[in-house]
Amino acid sequence: MFYLTEQFFSIQGEGKYAGVPSYFLRTGGCNLTCSGFGARYKVNKKECVGCDTYFAVDSHFSSHWQKVTDVSKLIDRLDIEFRSIGYLPHVVITGGEPLLYHSDKVFYSVIKWLVERGVQITFETNGTIEINFNKYPAYKQTIFALSIKLSNSGEPFEKRINFKAIDAIVKNSKDNFFKFTITKQLIDTTALEEIAIVTQNYKNPNIYCMPVGESRATIWHNDRAVFEFCMLYGFYYSDRLHIRIFDTTQGV
Repeated sequence: MFYLTEQFFSIQGEGKYAGVPSYFLRTGGCNLTCSGFGARYKVNKKECVGCDTYFAVDSHFSSHWQKVTDVSKLIDRLDIEFRSIGYLPHVVITGGEPLLYHSDKVFYSVIKWLVERGVQITFETNGTIEINFNKYPAYKQTIFALSIKLSNSGEPFEKRINFKAIDAIVKNSKDNFFKFTITKQLIDTTALEEIAIVTQNYKNPNIYCMPVGESRATIWHNDRAVFEFCMLYGFYYSDRLHIRIFDTTQGV
């Protein structure tokens, strides 16, 4: 059993595959809160702070999450959706933190079905959960966007960095890349050092840097600094197309 907060067809807005038509499955639940990213929202009239997908992280919203217990029902729906689209889109599995469910029978059955059908799958993960790739070999046929959290997330180092989990993904996945969400302030202090700590053991890692922002306004506040940071150190710049176009609208 696992939880979905939403599923929809759109265009990937971030990272290596930005611009690619993709079908999104967003799971509910996360092992981090990332209050440092500063996305403000209200629960029972109380103001809270978290990441831009707080509705898929904060358990106060769990009553709106869909419990998935029947593999066949979800597969049937995906099959109908793909037929309606007219071609096999990429599938992006995001959250929350989708790898919380990596060993769940229902979740893994869906992944195996997608792999067997030849779908390109990208997991968007914070990289803190170690996968046994030998026990769950379907994950070897998938792509991982390693959105490793840095100090600006507000999470302590020992909670946000799991070197064994990162190493397992880098060495066993079909493809992978790092995606760091950063701000002007972090660039002026420790961004380069923190990125190096995470990636220094890998030869020619694909490193994308993306501006913090749950809205157009916050992206505009950080984007130029991140753009120039990438030029200076040879990293790839990742924008956030869906926020540029739709601002704070969900399900796009």
